[in-house]
Amino acid sequence: MKPTKFLLIVLFMLSASGFNMGYAQSPQLPNLGETISREIIAKEALKKDAVCTKCHDESETAPVLSLYQTKHGLRGDSRTPTCQSCHGSSEKHVKGDPVTKVRVAPDFVFKKGAFPVSDDKERSSQCLNCHTGTKRNNWDGAAHQNNGVACNSCHTVHKPQDKVLSKVTQPEVCFNCHKEQRVDTKKISHHPILEGKVSCSDCHNPHGSSGPKLMKKNTVNETCFQCHAEKRGPFLFEHQPVVEDCANCHNPHGSNISPLLKSRPPFMCQECHDGPHASQSPVGPSAAGKQAGLTVAPNKNVVGRACMNCHSMVHGSNSPAGGYLQR
Repeated sequence: MKPTKFLLIVLFMLSASGFNMGYAQSPQLPNLGETISREIIAKEALKKDAVCTKCHDESETAPVLSLYQTKHGLRGDSRTPTCQSCHGSSEKHVKGDPVTKVRVAPDFVFKKGAFPVSDDKERSSQCLNCHTGTKRNNWDGAAHQNNGVACNSCHTVHKPQDKVLSKVTQPEVCFNCHKEQRVDTKKISHHPILEGKVSCSDCHNPHGSSGPKLMKKNTVNETCFQCHAEKRGPFLFEHQPVVEDCANCHNPHGSNISPLLKSRPPFMCQECHDGPHASQSPVGPSAAGKQAGLTVAPNKNVVGRACMNCHSMVHGSNSPAGGYLQR
């Protein structure tokens, strides 16, 4: 077939398939469901907000209008809430109660002030109208909900920066209640929480979990293995306390014994291992020996705290000769 004839056939096929030789066709963007313009959406939302902002303006002690600097304040997006979406229509608060002739509280009050705060479950339900699913599936019946914690106990909706959403400032919010963990993070050996490299929500799901202690995973070990993958195994020779729970030996929030240990070796090891290396004898005489006027010599394993010098593979071993976790 001659080249000219072949080129003509190709051009005919391209034109028949709708290929535009002059310019690229504009992409067909998906319909996001908004049939009216963003400008109209914004005007309607601001009209609703004006019912509240005519009184609650920049003169408020607590920030109110700074809501418009947050995602909740994007009035051009039909998915974002208005004042009434969260606080209710609050007709009697706006117009006054015709019976008592006084201005009553809004339908939902989130912060302590002139009116009493609404019940924690009512406050959370207003948020869960939009924020459903995924991480919040286990909120009902979880530790925070059962202890009267509402969404706004941790989150600040009206401020441009929500502290609990930043890895650097999130611990400040959690430590308002969890003061014991605040102390642990200041100990010599600790996860880099205060340094801003690890946050509470890296391990815990505050909205509820199927695991213990609001762990993100089903067990403590699964949560730890997200970072400490080399300890996961499976190993040819396993160490049973490690398989059961990392927290048997470690305090994840901090300890004065490195690395995050609950107790110093050999005392930690002797909580389980009370047979070999003459450890059936009391620790006191074994450690003190002749220094305390006793006739026995000090036990080198107790004095040297030397379990880990030999049994270095305490998390498990894949060596054929690793039955005693020595290699």
